[in-house]
Amino acid sequence: MKRFIIVIYIVLQGSVVFAQKEKRDIHNGNKLYQQQKYAEAEASYRKSVEKTKESVAGNFNLGDALYKQKKFDNAAQKFNEIASTSDDKSVRAQAYHNLGNSLLESKKLEESIEAYKKSLMNNPKDDQTRYNLAYAQEKLKQQQQQEKDNKDKNKDKKDQNKKEQDKKDQDKKDQEKKDQQDKDKNDQDKKDQQGQQPQADKLSKEDAERMLEALKNEEKNTQDKLKNKKAKGVKKRIVKDW
Repeated sequence: MKRFIIVIYIVLQGSVVFAQKEKRDIHNGNKLYQQQKYAEAEASYRKSVEKTKESVAGNFNLGDALYKQKKFDNAAQKFNEIASTSDDKSVRAQAYHNLGNSLLESKKLEESIEAYKKSLMNNPKDDQTRYNLAYAQEKLKQQQQQEKDNKDKNKDKKDQNKKEQDKKDQDKKDQEKKDQQDKDKNDQDKKDQQGQQPQADKLSKEDAERMLEALKNEEKNTQDKLKNKKAKGVKKRIVKDW
């Protein structure tokens, strides 16, 4: 698209017969406007409309002075008033054109498109308004595409965050499960070790039999010794009875 050029329609001179003071205020405002002293021009135009509120030139140029100061909302309000009240199709076309420009600068693209369309309804031959309309429509298309891209991007990011969170939750569950399994295994190992350890106060059957056999043998030896001792007898001193 070509570089966007805003054309502001300005009513510096008019064929309407003004009161002498009103004409002087508008004339002074026009001089200040041409010198790019827009705040001073605004003040002068306001004086003119205070004297004649229906002044097309005073109100129109006041809107232009507001626009030049980037007071776009105030300018839009002024141009909308002119377009809504004027019976002159040429004035309405210019007012809607400038209204579209003011709305465009405020990023109100859909509203600016409607204003440009109304301007063309009053003056279908205005190529600059047609160009501005196409520009605004293209900007709106780009804005909608950007919003869609941002929405898709946010959705992808949200989905990715959900996947990451789900993975963290699953990893946590897996770790907890593993920890429990390790704990259960350790507990079972301890039980198995305790079951394999011999009890100190309990003899095996073989050990008991060997001990019993040893005791029997020891008892037998003792009995044998006693028998031998008894057979030999004990030597006693013989006392002869004379």
